[in-house]
Amino acid sequence: MPVSSSAGELGIRCERIWKSFGEVVALDGIDLRMPNGLVHSLLGPNGSGKSTLMKVAIGLLKPDSGRALVNGIDPRIDPISVRKIVGYMPEEVVAYDSLNPAEYLSFIASLYEMPRESLEVRSRALSKLLALEEYMSKPIGELSHGNRRKVLLAGSLIHDPSVLILDEPFSGLDPESAKILKEALLDYASRGKTVIISTHVLEIAEAVSKQVVIMQRGRIVAEGPVDSLRSMTGAKDLEEVFIQVTGVSGEIQDLLRALKEL
Repeated sequence: MPVSSSAGELGIRCERIWKSFGEVVALDGIDLRMPNGLVHSLLGPNGSGKSTLMKVAIGLLKPDSGRALVNGIDPRIDPISVRKIVGYMPEEVVAYDSLNPAEYLSFIASLYEMPRESLEVRSRALSKLLALEEYMSKPIGELSHGNRRKVLLAGSLIHDPSVLILDEPFSGLDPESAKILKEALLDYASRGKTVIISTHVLEIAEAVSKQVVIMQRGRIVAEGPVDSLRSMTGAKDLEEVFIQVTGVSGEIQDLLRALKEL
């Protein structure tokens, strides 16, 4: 298996990654390490580059320059090995609407050449964990947005990957399911796996993350443990940290003044 000189380093490593779409710079020289055994949260305004970074990191997009390593493997050199160890959930709901969740999970498992026995055990456990048991035989296209998101989440977990990358996994989830997912992510990281999520819900990021990366306009404007970021900025919580480092406090005040004048 072709690997880089960094083989043996677990987790995600990004080295001077640049990515643009036409004249829009999505990633502007990103240097970042996200080691295993932790939950990492990518935060930032819409268009800050979070989803692009996730896709580049696992080889779904090619960087214009720089490289990403997944457990020491360069996805440009050995994409198959990377995909075998990664579970990925996109932000957009992309699934086969005519399949039911059981068929979808069976299809995903076949891509990873999972034994039938393992599929059945994992499928039962995930459907129970995510409260999907009563929907397993219904077409995905007929499910609610929240349940369709759960099906995608189950698909990213079915093969018990060592690297889990979830783009807005809490979107559309009810409070009970969100609580279960938070506990599941913490358990996943405690077993030495790499967990990376993006979210706009800062309370969730603060509750589950050991490391936070805040992005803006394709750059990292702050990173580190939540406690360190609070101490560095003098903020009382992650929301205040976010407002300070992204410089949106002035915009918020302008909006509040505009609302008062309506």
